[in-house]
Amino acid sequence: MNPAESYILDQSEPFRSILLHLQVVIETTVPDAVLQYKWKVPYYCVDGKLPFCYLNCTNGYVDLVFWHGAHLTKHLEVLVSKGRKHFKSLRYRKPEDIDQEVLLDLIKEAYSLRDKKYYK
Repeated sequence: MNPAESYILDQSEPFRSILLHLQVVIETTVPDAVLQYKWKVPYYCVDGKLPFCYLNCTNGYVDLVFWHGAHLTKHLEVLVSKGRKHFKSLRYRKPEDIDQEVLLDLIKEAYSLRDKKYYK
C-alpha cells in the first residue's frame, strides 16, 4: 500500500469515509489523475504536472484543496480560501455535508483550469 492510501485508511471515521468518497469521485471524474503523496498529504497530479488537488484531514474536517483555486468561478459561496491567496477548498465534517453536484462541478472546472498559471 502506498503512503497516500495509508493516509486515507488510517483516518478515523467519519473522515476515512469522506476521503474514500472523494477519492472515488476524483478518480472517476478525472481518469488521468494519479494519486501521490507529498507534503505529508495525498494529492492528485494530472498530466505529470503540479498537483491538481490535495486532501487533508485537519482541525476536525476534511479539506479538498484545489491547486488553482484562484481561477475557480463556480460555487464561490461554498469555497474556503481563508488565509490562502491561491488555494480554495471544500470542507467536510461528515459525509452528509458532501453536495455531489457542487463537488462534480468544481472538480470538472478545476480540471479545465489545469494549464493555467499558478497566479491569477
